Amino acid sequence: MTYSIDLRRKVLFYKEKHQLTFEQTSQHVEINIATLFRWKNKMEPCSKRNKPATKVDMMALKRDIDDHPDDYQWERAIRLNVGQPTIHYALKRLKISYKKTLKHPKTS
Repeated sequence: MTYSIDLRRKVLFYKEKHQLTFEQTSQHVEINIATLFRWKNKMEPCSKRNKPATKVDMMALKRDIDDHPDDYQWERAIRLNVGQPTIHYALKRLKISYKKTLKHPKTS
């Protein structure tokens, strides 16, 4: 859970008003010193994590989905040499969601 911007301002104002060090402020308000330094540099919290996929090649994943549309995530993970959670998050990035049906779509 993030601290409100109002609280962040109050803590830093308190630090300046009483001429405290970051260590003293950290002990007084019981907030980690690294957090206080981060607030000093950037007051607003990060709202999103904009990090590209690093473990899986997204184009290879798209090709794999086209070639094997009914495979499970763990099967894709073996083919792409990554873990199943990596495939899960990559599919979320691509906004792809599959629900398995009881009847196989190729049989009919």
